[in-house]
Amino acid sequence: MWGRKSKYRLAKDALFHAWAHAYVDRKKKKRNFRALWQIQINAACREKGISYSRFINSLKKNKIELDRKVLSELARKHPKIFEKILEKVKS
Repeated sequence: MWGRKSKYRLAKDALFHAWAHAYVDRKKKKRNFRALWQIQINAACREKGISYSRFINSLKKNKIELDRKVLSELARKHPKIFEKILEKVKS
């Protein structure tokens, strides 16, 4: 009654579902990392008395083109450099 073909069919269906979830999660990963970077930048900015939105707006006005990934790395690993960027933006 249960032959080999049914096992292959189940395995194939499982594989297609896995591929579908992998595709969706690759897209979600990008969103999750962007949100994480925003949270890290916001935390570093709030310590210095400026909000995230004002900081990003000031960066754009001063034509400083650093993406959120780089800014979050600077905030975490090189806080003195991040402070200099904040000072430049505040003035």
